[in-house]
Amino acid sequence: MAASRDEIVRRTKRAAVFLGSTGGLVWLSVAGLGYAAYPWMKALHVVAIISWMAGMLYLPRLFVYHCGVAPGSEASETFKVMERKLLRFIINPAMVVSWVAGLWIAWEMGFFRDPWFHVKLACVLGLSAVHGYFAKAVADFARDDGRRDHRFWRFMNEVPTLLMLVIVVMVIVRPF
Repeated sequence: MAASRDEIVRRTKRAAVFLGSTGGLVWLSVAGLGYAAYPWMKALHVVAIISWMAGMLYLPRLFVYHCGVAPGSEASETFKVMERKLLRFIINPAMVVSWVAGLWIAWEMGFFRDPWFHVKLACVLGLSAVHGYFAKAVADFARDDGRRDHRFWRFMNEVPTLLMLVIVVMVIVRPF
């Protein structure tokens, strides 16, 4: 069942408030600290990435288990709640904070001209696309629709890991 227009408007307003608040808090803290903001933003970015990746690695594992239960069963309803809360309260906010802090760091440090950063950015865009796919899967599972085989979700569980490996190598090693 598709979301109603009112539900879409409500979600959009909530997202705008969250993004505005996050951006505003980052700007206020950075404006007051100047260059001393860099280590704080870096710490914020690392914590946000850890949270985002934890969720991105756990959510497809929930999908694997969810595939093994009957639609509409008590276990299925429990998985729906777990998946929705994980996405809504951990993965989505962590992704937004990761992007805001990461872009600030990239801008301040002049990384946009570096080739290693282009590879990293492409992988982060890919990770964001996987995030979007997982969000769609949460909605599909919530409707008991579009179930895929547990083998598919086991494979998809590895995609964020592979992207993370490339991202970490680009940031730490900076091979080019």
